[in-house]
Amino acid sequence: MIDGKKVLALIPARGGSKGLPGKNIRSLCGKPLIAWTIEKARKSSYLDEILVSTDNSEIAEIARSHGGFAPFLRPAELASDTASTLDVVIHALNYLRLEGKAFDWLVMLEPTSPLREDDDIDNMLRTLVARQQEWDAIVSLGEVHEHPSIVKRLIDDRVTPFCPTVPLTYRRQDNEAAFFPYGVAYISKIDSLLADRTFYPERCGFYRIKRYQCYEVDDLYDFTCIESIMQLEWGLQ
Repeated sequence: MIDGKKVLALIPARGGSKGLPGKNIRSLCGKPLIAWTIEKARKSSYLDEILVSTDNSEIAEIARSHGGFAPFLRPAELASDTASTLDVVIHALNYLRLEGKAFDWLVMLEPTSPLREDDDIDNMLRTLVARQQEWDAIVSLGEVHEHPSIVKRLIDDRVTPFCPTVPLTYRRQDNEAAFFPYGVAYISKIDSLLADRTFYPERCGFYRIKRYQCYEVDDLYDFTCIESIMQLEWGLQ
């Protein structure tokens, strides 16, 4: 709880993954990938519940063994490639409501972003508390180095700008900074989330993460990079 608000952490972790099959339980520096997110959540001073939403019994069992709460397996229609994160959130909230549990704020933690620092979650919560009259949500952002001004797309046999309205620059230092919402945390007032149906409402604030944290596990190359970063930054083996 923080500022009188009950806080739910939700970790979505489906079993199917085309980019890297079984990634959520794949061993990363000696622990299943999902364990890194659960253990960082458990370091928070403010989270009242850490719920793992999964469709996979093996993920659920591993989550429980690392201190996560995995009381159900989500239905198949919420574990497809086309299922929305909001639908997963609503399903979890409805389950908890039937159990007599209500929360004010939601912290969504993606297990594919394991490079959280111990205090990131609490720093974001404290920032949202301080700005809650202005912000309804806060997201973690990392600076993008593949800048939109130089990103391309292919149309037939031609290379064209992906963002034609962005002035073309070749030196990174000449670019206005651009940011990507890496999944360290998305935090929202639940009433706002359900009303606006997005983690990016009009009144959305930000929390800047460090350069080394700007990676997410989509495939084996990402996984290998993150493992190397953990060894370099955190001294792990």
